[in-house]
Amino acid sequence: MVIFGASGDLTRRKLIPSLYYLHRKGRLPLGTQVVGFARRPFARDEYRRYLRDAVERLAGTAVDHHSLDAFAENVFYVIGDFARPGYYAHLRGLLDELAGPRAGHLYYLATAPGSYGQVVGCLGANDMAHEEEGRRRLVVEKPYGYDLASARRLDRTLYAVFDEDQIFRIDHYLGKETAQNVLFFRFANTLFEPVWNREYVDHVQISAAETVDVGHRAGYYDGAGVLRDMFQNHLLQLLSLVAMEPPASFAPGPLRDETAKLLAAIRRFSPGEISRHTVRAQYRSYLEDSAVASGSTMATYGALKLWVDNERWRGVPFYLRSGKALAEKSTEVTLRFRRRPHPMFAKTCGADVDANVLSLCVEPDEGIHLRFEAKAPGAVADTRPVEMRFHFGGSFGGDAVPGAYERLLLDAVHGDASLFVRSDAIELAWRLIDSITRAWEEGAAGVAPPLVSYLPYKWGPDEAEALLARDGRAWLRGCGGREEALR
Repeated sequence: MVIFGASGDLTRRKLIPSLYYLHRKGRLPLGTQVVGFARRPFARDEYRRYLRDAVERLAGTAVDHHSLDAFAENVFYVIGDFARPGYYAHLRGLLDELAGPRAGHLYYLATAPGSYGQVVGCLGANDMAHEEEGRRRLVVEKPYGYDLASARRLDRTLYAVFDEDQIFRIDHYLGKETAQNVLFFRFANTLFEPVWNREYVDHVQISAAETVDVGHRAGYYDGAGVLRDMFQNHLLQLLSLVAMEPPASFAPGPLRDETAKLLAAIRRFSPGEISRHTVRAQYRSYLEDSAVASGSTMATYGALKLWVDNERWRGVPFYLRSGKALAEKSTEVTLRFRRRPHPMFAKTCGADVDANVLSLCVEPDEGIHLRFEAKAPGAVADTRPVEMRFHFGGSFGGDAVPGAYERLLLDAVHGDASLFVRSDAIELAWRLIDSITRAWEEGAAGVAPPLVSYLPYKWGPDEAEALLARDGRAWLRGCGGREEALR
């Protein structure tokens, strides 16, 4: 495995610790070697110490030093410039020396997106992508383009050297155990799939709230904003898992075919609808950051109302929201079911008989909550909402949930592309998001919603509440740590 950008933050915080955990669990193929490639002038032993320190800081007292030593023995480093083919000849020589020309190679682009084309071009110039002698795979980090046009340009750059089945476009949300569990929950349980449709579901909410502000990413964020940073990839991928049709199997082809079909079924907005069905906002201290352009109108919070125009979901609204500097860190998917039409409780309970609510808690408290009505003890016919809760930690142990990168790295090593995003799905997601970003950034009256502000560390702007209130609904917090009425 060759990591381009080996001295960067992603490698230090995510990739190397994940590879170490896979090694410690015995899941990496025997003889796996890791080669870092970056400009920073590390000696080999110095680079190993740098990575050991990263693993120890992340794992704390849980680190197994014997296992870490064994892992470090298979870590190497090459000083190189991403844009100069000559350095790649040296890299190729080291790879041949370590494992022979027939070994499989996994190239990981942990660089800034602007370097993707340079790295891929130099790999091609040094004949390092052809598979006559061994498997060659390329892992590409997000953001995959800035918009549809740039995503297509990046595809053309990659296809000049690699084939589609060699390319693994990574979205770490799909590696989260709880995101994968959405499919198992739906399709492995007889109880839920029969009611997973417009006949029983009133609406669906997908929320990804962050407590952090833009911080050291302010320069990047002011050119991207919440739609590109969160909606185009993470939230639309979660929506696909929740709403897709059952794939014929969990093989990469059928699973990714259903993802593309679902994204294609999302209704595109007309210009007039964008102002009515979207909310854009910015937390109040955003413009005080020195890396943010003066007078910037970039949104740090967004909320959308979407529809999926197929037989299963026609008429069911999907509400998506995400933002920076919010009250809690939480990612969850919530389905609110329709109220029972039967009148037997109407006289005694009135409007207090609420609808059932199912919440899939993606992070941080991974699990599933089901809210239903139960008779209150001692009452004639009074009801109270109660919850059944499942948590991965409680059922499988505190360290049962592996990091998202562990699963995705292992899948890439084995060539399983099921949880990686295919080119057609990326294009479909960008088509939807591009239409909204253009309207937001042009800011034309009657087309774009006004940019509103919200207090940091609250739950966002009042306009996001109004988006649902117009439909007689409200944002739900089914995965909150406190008991809260889901009314």
